[in-house]
Amino acid sequence: MDAVQAIAEPRRREILRLIWDDELPAGEIAARFEVTFGAVSQHLKVLRDAGLVSLRKDGTKRFYRADREALGPLSDYLQAMWADKLDTLARLAEQAEAGTEAEAADAVERNGER
Repeated sequence: MDAVQAIAEPRRREILRLIWDDELPAGEIAARFEVTFGAVSQHLKVLRDAGLVSLRKDGTKRFYRADREALGPLSDYLQAMWADKLDTLARLAEQAEAGTEAEAADAVERNGER
């Protein structure tokens, strides 16, 4: 499987995001998903076989980290995608906060407490 096929699956992209800046053990990666450890392990194997993550063993633990160089131009694509998602999340949070403040002001006005 090539790199594009490997990152086409959303969970694999999320795994890469988790290990983009930090090395994490497989168990900690798996704990962030609502699927079995085995399912996450299979995703990690696909990413490893595609050369997109590095693996370091320490005793019985396996630590994973994204290999940004191996991702090549896909690295920029993933970072831009994650930045867009963060921008959208921030915008939605601001809208929700503004809506909450407006609702509170309306409630105060309705109750004559202004």
